[in-house]
Amino acid sequence: MLTTELTGQATTHLYELKKNILVHKDVLNHFLGLQGAAQKAGFNLQIASGFRSFDRQLDIWNNKYSGNRPILDQHETPLDLSTLSELEKLYAILHWSALPGTSRHHWGTDFDIYDPNLLPPRQDLALTVSEYENAGYFSELTHWLTENMALFGFYRPYQSFLGGVAVEPWHISYAPIANEALQQLKQEDILSLIDKRVLGKALIHQELPNIYNKFVVNINQIS
Repeated sequence: MLTTELTGQATTHLYELKKNILVHKDVLNHFLGLQGAAQKAGFNLQIASGFRSFDRQLDIWNNKYSGNRPILDQHETPLDLSTLSELEKLYAILHWSALPGTSRHHWGTDFDIYDPNLLPPRQDLALTVSEYENAGYFSELTHWLTENMALFGFYRPYQSFLGGVAVEPWHISYAPIANEALQQLKQEDILSLIDKRVLGKALIHQELPNIYNKFVVNINQIS
């Protein structure tokens, strides 16, 4: 991929699957195959979030950094920002939200998925572990994906906690292309994007090697 595609600044590699849902052109048929198999199994597999631009990720980041959007702890409970140092706040955000320019959603290979038919009436999708595991309303979909998604090239990069990004059972990735994208994304590409628009710029510049190693390349591997 081009650097602009890797970092969410271009859409030349994408196809619009449906309104506001963009996917990598070379992933489209693989996802449709997975979706068709899920339908045969009784699931309405849909993408809640596909491609996410740099600017969209920047908006998420800045709203969390400024306190306009909640920052959750590892138990999905909102943190009191007044009790955190700037460094603690930085890493608390990174636990759930990628630094702009590093999100796997930039690539069009990674999707947050759900089944709208399983969502309880008047219940908004929250993308929390409790929805997808144990007795959550998407737990059967989670189990089915665990058993079947590898047949179509997909896996969960955040299947288990490795000390960086939180467990995300809703996040699936098309491994053949995503793995190449991850190898191509370099620290210098990220550093060049951390400008005055990104809150916490100075601290990010200081911590970028650790951020890259702990939150970008530190993922579960496809089995």
